[in-house]
Order: sequence, then structure tokens, then C-alpha cells
Amino acid sequence: MTVKPPQPGPRERKRVLVVDDEPRMIGFIRMNLELEGFQVIEARNGVEALNAVRTQLPDVVLLDVMMPEMDGFETLRLLREFSTVPVVMLTAKSEEDDIVYGLELGADDYITKPFSPRELSSRVRAVMRRAETPSATPDQAILRIDDRLSVDFNHREVIVDGEHIKLRPTEYRLLYHLIENAGWTVPHEQLLAKVWGYEYRDETHYVRLYVNYLREKIEEDPANPKYILTERGVGYRFVDFRHGNSGG
Repeated sequence: MTVKPPQPGPRERKRVLVVDDEPRMIGFIRMNLELEGFQVIEARNGVEALNAVRTQLPDVVLLDVMMPEMDGFETLRLLREFSTVPVVMLTAKSEEDDIVYGLELGADDYITKPFSPRELSSRVRAVMRRAETPSATPDQAILRIDDRLSVDFNHREVIVDGEHIKLRPTEYRLLYHLIENAGWTVPHEQLLAKVWGYEYRDETHYVRLYVNYLREKIEEDPANPKYILTERGVGYRFVDFRHGNSGG
């Protein structure tokens, strides 16, 4: 006789807010995510979505781009004014400009319609993993890189010339892994596996985009970085600050 393990109760299950004006799409997503053990919350437009984030406190948001009145981009822009909840954009467009625009507004990932149930659950779990703080931290909670830059690992922020600048979860994880390997070149594939997940190993544009975000926040001159260095065709290297040597 096989005894099934106890199923998590409603409050223990991860909550996914699905924002889409198409009932059939919501039904498809709900059915597949509930089979994976998620609790699904619905919103049919941007206003409902913003209210649900405030009151239902979802663990991740699936946000459709093409909605009447308030589209997904505007909804995301307003959402990011008060919440850091992970957001996955649902889009029928595959143009890179639309994808980059969503990521620049604060999206954590995107899925292009049509998508499979397996891709859906995989992406949801991946953004949830990235929202979690890495289990280990570098040597100290506040790490002093030099007179200009420090990193506060407890609060996920950088301190640049005395100014505290908040990092988004993916930015934090990327910076964490670069600093953990300071002085060493970290290949694109390794960063993708560590920060985004193994299933993202071929999507090098994510690394390039988020390195640019970090440089905008920590570099004095992002076009000529001195902290996050590019090793062309290989990956990225954080300056070897512990030994006072940036290498060649």
C-alpha cells in the first residue's frame, strides 16, 4: 500500500496571480498550475492586478502584455512603485525590443505565447528561486569593495558614494555570484545556471542585460567599467578587490 505524502494547505502553497483578459487563457494556466500544487489568483485587468498584489500578496505574477485600457507594461510600471514581487510577462510578441522593454520596467522573465504547461511551471519555479536570498553570503554582511563602493548583503543593496541603492532580486544574485568569484572569469553558462537556472543556459542576453543594469548602478562610468569586467566571448569578472589587483 502506497501512502501519499500530506498535501500543503492553501496557506502553504505558493500563490500565483494570473493577469489576463482572456478567460480561456486564465483557465488553461489555472488548470496546469493547480496540478503543480500552486494556488492561483485571477485578475482580468491592470487595476484588479494592482489591487490583488496589495491584498493577496502573491509569490509571483503572470502578467499579460496585451490588455485593453491599461496594458501590461503600464501595470508593471505602477506595480514596481510599491512591490518587488517577481513578474513574468506573457506576450504574443517575440520581438527583442518588447522583451527588453519589459525587463527594463522590472519584469523578471517572459514567456511567449503559445507555451507548454512544462515551460509555464518551469519559468514560475525559476523566478521564485531567484527571488530567494542565496543560502550562503560572502565573508561579512556589509562588504567594502573600495572607498566608493560597498555591498550590503542583508538589505540587498549597494552603497555608492554614501548613497544606498536597492538591487532587484536578479541583480542581487548576479552581483553575489560575481563577487563570490572575484578575480576569476565566470563563464556566461555558469552565471545563467547559478542566477537564472539550468534551463536558461543558452539565453546569454539575460546576462548581458543585467550586467548593464548593475553597471548603471555601481560604475562611475558604465561605458568604462572598473568593477565588472567583460572577458569577451567567455563571461564576466569582478575586480579582485581583496588583493588590490584588477588583473589584465
